[in-house]
Amino acid sequence: MKRVSDVAFSDAVKAEQARRGSRTGYARMAEKQDWRDRVTPDLAAFLAERDSFYLATASAAGQPYIQHRGGPKGFLKVLDDKTLGFADFGGNKQYITLGNLSENDQAHIFLMDYAGRQRVKLWGRARVVEDDPDLLGRLADPGADGRPERVILFSIAAWDINCPQHITPRYSEDLIALAVDKLRQRIAELETEVARLRDRGIG
Repeated sequence: MKRVSDVAFSDAVKAEQARRGSRTGYARMAEKQDWRDRVTPDLAAFLAERDSFYLATASAAGQPYIQHRGGPKGFLKVLDDKTLGFADFGGNKQYITLGNLSENDQAHIFLMDYAGRQRVKLWGRARVVEDDPDLLGRLADPGADGRPERVILFSIAAWDINCPQHITPRYSEDLIALAVDKLRQRIAELETEVARLRDRGIG
């Protein structure tokens, strides 16, 4: 029986899992709760908080390539329960991703939440959309740096959440600033309390 996770668990992968002792567990997982192939509210909420991700493509010959994409939070948008999209901005003009997608539409998106120690992996197919100003307008965030040139759409075949093992927590400037502001507020409160006690001759 075909399973959603078969997009990653090919016959060769399953053979390695069997040889190394993990196949039974993954087969049981697929029977009870396989990977998902549609956007859920939890996934949509996770994507809305991400300001970067990695997009993997490969040439027709199988040469892999990974490109980092960044932007305002939520720039990778949910268009429907099977489709994600983002505005593609001008870069270094290597066009490796575009060239790969022109001959091999299989792609992968890898997202990290370092502070929350969570990673999400999405398998699917991607395509480039040129000359669609309405779609580009829907996906291009006004606050993003640079000029949007085209759209890349990603059709989800499967997605999965990894365990937090080996993820070293890292924090964005925004999160650090929020924590520092809370500390400053607490310090100000304590300084006010110390001054009040001194005025009363205490301390």
